Amino acid sequence: MTLFIDGDAFPNLLKPIVLRSIQRLHIPTRVVANKQINIGNSANIEYIIVDQGADVADDFIADQCQKGDLVITADIPLADRIISKEAHAIDHRGELYSTENIKQYLAMRNLMESIRENGEMTRDPKPFGTKDAHAFANQFNAFLSKHYKKS
Repeated sequence: MTLFIDGDAFPNLLKPIVLRSIQRLHIPTRVVANKQINIGNSANIEYIIVDQGADVADDFIADQCQKGDLVITADIPLADRIISKEAHAIDHRGELYSTENIKQYLAMRNLMESIRENGEMTRDPKPFGTKDAHAFANQFNAFLSKHYKKS
């Protein structure tokens, strides 16, 4: 299993959580972004800077991701692409996307985007906080315990 991190909007609160697991389990990790992102130093982390542009990092991750890999992303369309490849996706707030729930999340995201495009005001997502980081840590650690076998 390779861990991919969609780094463009990766919350700072999650960096030490993920870094500890990468170091403890020696998880091969690729941090992909269109600018310099640093979650920490580890021989297991490869930092990849892609060109600027909409979805360039997402396209790279979707192309490189393979069955059984894990992607950390808040991008629901990317998560949908990942799930279709029989890989796994978890968002920053600890939601583990699956074949059972991804289409519902995608439909809601598309509905909200359509509402905004029609000039309606929608609420911004609540600010990312420590409760979100704890929910992520719990889900991430549970996922690793179940799916990651150190090679």
